[in-house]
Amino acid sequence: MSIAYQGIAGAWSHLACRAVHPELEAVPCPSFEDVFEIVEAGGGDLAMIPIENNLGGRVADIHQLLPHQALHIVAEYFQPIRHELLAVPGATFEGLKAVYSHPQALAQCRRYLRKRGIEPRAASDTAAAAERVAQRGDPSIGAIASALAGELYELSSLGRDIQDEQHNTTRFIVLAREKNTGPADRDTDYITALWFQLRSVPAALYKALGAFATNNVNLTKLESYIGSENFDRARFYVEVEGHEFDAPVLSALEEIEYYTDIVRVLGSFAQHEFRQQRIKP
Repeated sequence: MSIAYQGIAGAWSHLACRAVHPELEAVPCPSFEDVFEIVEAGGGDLAMIPIENNLGGRVADIHQLLPHQALHIVAEYFQPIRHELLAVPGATFEGLKAVYSHPQALAQCRRYLRKRGIEPRAASDTAAAAERVAQRGDPSIGAIASALAGELYELSSLGRDIQDEQHNTTRFIVLAREKNTGPADRDTDYITALWFQLRSVPAALYKALGAFATNNVNLTKLESYIGSENFDRARFYVEVEGHEFDAPVLSALEEIEYYTDIVRVLGSFAQHEFRQQRIKP
């Protein structure tokens, strides 16, 4: 069995795969679209997808891709992110002029780079940036990536834990071709993810969200984006507490159908233990 991820060996998605499913073969893919396609086609069993970071915000493209793929969310994972500043052996911090990394990683280290006058340059992912630096052999450029990437591409570390905040964390979702089935475990706290497209009528969003309020269903996430070519239909990615087969959630889902053109439940999955932690500033 295997789990697909975007990037190359040493990427944070690769580390998430190893943390959640160390028993599975981790399969690298060039893009998020490739990850979805390979699992949908049966070339992989699971997909590991980053969805948001508490410093850099949501991962671009994911919310646009989720409505158009056939997979189901079956789990979530919160990955602590500890970035390293990597360069070729012999390079010095004083000689470093620019660093490559994924835009999310650059955003997470923005203050660190700005304070030191280092130019940020975007790359497809963190591990690819490390690989590029190793291949070029230029001591004036570096990469922001994981310690594993440094080991794999034989780079030296010029700085550890360089993220702007020590509680830097990326949330991943795990997707599969089949949804979690069966009744909810009464001893487990769940999250249900869905997306819907509103009808273009007054107060549609107010009434749709009211369906959750009147059924005492707590929203934990609400993301909006335009979902039509005429800019007249808004789409929303929503996460709520509870299982889709819980009576309150079922009632809320039935009610929002009156105010939406499309509703799709992406999956119900157990809340990760990270949600129960309280991070001190």
